Amino acid sequence: MALHRLDSITLGVPDLEATGEFYVDFGLQPSADGTSFSTVDAGEQLHLRRTPIRRLLRASFACDDADDVLAAKSRLDRLGVACHVHVPSGPTGAEAIAVEPGTGVEIELRVAARTVQQATPAPLYNGPGRFDRVGERSPAVVRAGRVRPRRLGHFVLGTPDYEASYAFFVTGLGFRVSDYVKNFGAFLRCSTDHHNVLIQRSPAPFLHHTSWQVEDIDEIGRGATHMLEADPQRHVWGLGRHFAGSNFFWYLRDPSGTFAEYHSDMDCIPTDAMWTPDTLEGARGLFQWGPPPPASFLHPEDLADLMIAGHT
Repeated sequence: MALHRLDSITLGVPDLEATGEFYVDFGLQPSADGTSFSTVDAGEQLHLRRTPIRRLLRASFACDDADDVLAAKSRLDRLGVACHVHVPSGPTGAEAIAVEPGTGVEIELRVAARTVQQATPAPLYNGPGRFDRVGERSPAVVRAGRVRPRRLGHFVLGTPDYEASYAFFVTGLGFRVSDYVKNFGAFLRCSTDHHNVLIQRSPAPFLHHTSWQVEDIDEIGRGATHMLEADPQRHVWGLGRHFAGSNFFWYLRDPSGTFAEYHSDMDCIPTDAMWTPDTLEGARGLFQWGPPPPASFLHPEDLADLMIAGHT
C-alpha cells in the first residue's frame, strides 16, 4: 500500500482559543502559538485555523517515497482530478496537493517516515477460572497523570457526492475498503488500522468526528471522566464498542461542534491479511454494545448552517 498513515488534519473553527483549550484538556500537547497540537507518538497531528464556520480544511497522509506520490498523481489525473506535485532536489520528501471533489477538502500526500509505537504491557485481567493478577489491585485503578492520545487514527467526512469521494480515495489514492454501511458510507484504510477515513453520504460537506488512539478502555474512561468533570456538556456518546473496527469508543464535542473520539483496541489489517468487507445494516453499522447514539450524533445540530455555508 502506497500510503501508510493519516498524518495530520487542519480544522477551521470560529473560536480558536476555546477550541484549542478543549484539545489541551483532551490530552494533546500545544505548540508555542497554540494553533498546532501533538500526540505522544506521531508529533503535530492537529492544526487549527480561524474560519467563520467549522470545516475540515486539509487532511495529510504519509507515503514512503516520491514514487508513491507520483503514482497517486497519475491515478488522480486519470480521474480528472488536478494534483499539484512538488519534488524537491534536496533531502526533504515529495509532496502533492489535490482537492477532494465531493467535499472541497484539500488532501496532501507527503513523504514521511513510518510511525513506530513502543509497545506497552497488556493489562492483566482476571476472569472465571483465570487469575492473571493475584494479590494486587489492577494497575489501571491507580494510574495517575493525564491521558495522552498516542496518535490520530481516523476522521469521518460527510460528502454530498459520495461516488466522487469514493473514487478519489479508493481509485485515486489507493485506499482499501474495510466495511460498508448499507446506503450510508464506507470504512476505508491506508494503514493497518481498520479505517483511517469513513466517508458518509450527507446533504453538505462536513467533518463528523476525529478519532484518537489511547492505551486501553481504562484510558478512554479516565480521559472522558476528566473532560466531563470540566464540562458535562462535552458528552456526546459512550462508553461503547463498535462492530466496524471492534474498537471501544467515547465521543465528546469540541466548542465548534465537531466530535472528538477516544478509541482503543482497533482491528489491525496488514496489507497481506485475508479480509472480506461486510455490508452492515441497522445498529450494527454503528455499535455492538453501549447506549443508543443521540439524535445529534446521526444528524448534527448545525447541519442546516453547514448546508447554507456550502452554497455561499
